[in-house]
Amino acid sequence: MSDQPEAPVTPVAPVKAFEPPYYVAVFTTVRSQDQSGYGETSARMEQLVRDVPGFLGMDHAQTPGGLGITVGYFRDADALTEWRTNAEHRAAQRRGQAEWYQSYTLHVARVERSQGFTRT
Repeated sequence: MSDQPEAPVTPVAPVKAFEPPYYVAVFTTVRSQDQSGYGETSARMEQLVRDVPGFLGMDHAQTPGGLGITVGYFRDADALTEWRTNAEHRAAQRRGQAEWYQSYTLHVARVERSQGFTRT
């Protein structure tokens, strides 16, 4: 048993369902061995995307086998374009291809139907 206080548990919940239409960008990755600087850059990208007008939220999951899935939600195509063309984001994309990702796919889709459930 440790004398250290337990860290507070952050509740886990998916991004809420939004009124369609809106857009999603699904980024699925397998990372390479070299992850130098990845954590800092990832944190910076999360900070940057939150400043994009029309950004609605993000979900992320990582499997024990190393498959990562990040889903970004955007109100409209203009918001998604602003994020895609952000200079700092573009630089991170280039570094990801050069260093951090073994492989990735990106799927962009317009959401026509959305619903959610939360147990009370």
